[in-house]
Amino acid sequence: MLKIFTLLSVLIVLPSSLVAECVVLLHGLGRLSNSMSELQTKLAPAGYSVANIKYPSRSHTIEVLATDAIGRGLAQCRSGGVGKIHFITHSLGGILLRYYLLENTIDELGRVVMLGPPNQGSEIVDGLLAVPGFGFIGGPAGVALGTGEGSIIGSLGPVEFDLGVIAGSTNINPLEFLFIAGPSDSIVSIESTKVQGMNAHKVLPVTHTFMMRNNEVIEQAIHYLKTGSFIPEPDYEKHDG
Repeated sequence: MLKIFTLLSVLIVLPSSLVAECVVLLHGLGRLSNSMSELQTKLAPAGYSVANIKYPSRSHTIEVLATDAIGRGLAQCRSGGVGKIHFITHSLGGILLRYYLLENTIDELGRVVMLGPPNQGSEIVDGLLAVPGFGFIGGPAGVALGTGEGSIIGSLGPVEFDLGVIAGSTNINPLEFLFIAGPSDSIVSIESTKVQGMNAHKVLPVTHTFMMRNNEVIEQAIHYLKTGSFIPEPDYEKHDG
């Protein structure tokens, strides 16, 4: 009888231990939380609870969006009693997190994976600032993502958390060459995704718009959350001969 009781106790405890860690998902500019649905679906079997946050990315400043979106994400994770909170962000979502952590501490903060973040600003924003209507289309947050003086990016400084960045190298934007020097994901250059203090950087053949739905990107992101590193490239030389 004692053995049966002990087994039942283990079975009761296991489910909560499988979700002892939570992941906050933050989408990019002009997107919705459903753009992160593939990530959400695959994080659950990997043992994470998920807070997939929807926020009005084109309606408010970065300051307002960071407080709102990250505040709700943390509250949702904490309501489940988790011990560690990770983040996976796409584009603007990564800038919101960097801004939030300038003046706030997340005691449970684990690892962060940023997908296509304009960590050094967006050259495309620089080029479009003078275009009539861009302020309406991009909103206050979009306009603030440039690389010039006054851009909020320049005030963020190095990161001081465990960060892995995934950049895309596939361009499908025929006008990209007018704005961006060097390889890019069509929107953000590979170089711009880098930030001082990051732990790892990975380049994959994906575009900015769809990278968060790509299976390899998702596998790499989950691997980073679990190990603090991306999946290493195969060492073919070891298998030669």
